[in-house]
Amino acid sequence: MSERELEITRVFDATRERVWRAWTQPSVMARWLHPHGLRTPEESVFVDLRAGGRFRFSMVDEAGTAHASGGEYLEVREPELLRCTWGAPDEPVAELEVRLATIDGGRTEMVFRLRGHVDDTGREDSVWTGWREAVTELGREMGGAHG
Repeated sequence: MSERELEITRVFDATRERVWRAWTQPSVMARWLHPHGLRTPEESVFVDLRAGGRFRFSMVDEAGTAHASGGEYLEVREPELLRCTWGAPDEPVAELEVRLATIDGGRTEMVFRLRGHVDDTGREDSVWTGWREAVTELGREMGGAHG
C-alpha cells in the first residue's frame, strides 16, 4: 500500500481556543470525533496532551460494535498545532496534523492533514470518508464552517 494524503481546510465561526479544545478535551471530542452514524462515548476518550503522550477513543456503530482509534502526540503547540500518529491504538498507520490560525473577525482557519499508509478503497466507510464526515461534525459543534 502506498502513502496517501488527505487535506481538509475549513473556516469555523469560533475562536482558535475553542477549536483547540474540540481537538484536546475529551468531553468535546466525544461530541464530534466520529463519522455519521457512529458515536463516541465520552468515557472512551483518553488524552495525555504532551509530546510523547497518547490519546485514544472508541467509535460505536449502530450494532454496538466499538472501533478503537488513537495514537501518540508528536508535537503540541497550544493553540496552533497538533501533530500525532493515528490508527488503531497500538498500530498507527498515519500521521495527523491540525494547524489552527486566527483570521478576520476572530474566526479560525483549520488545516487538517492525514498522511500515511491508509486504506482508502473508495467504500462508503473508508478512512477519507470518515474523516470528512468527522470534520463536518466538528463544524456543527463549532456552530458553522465554511470551505
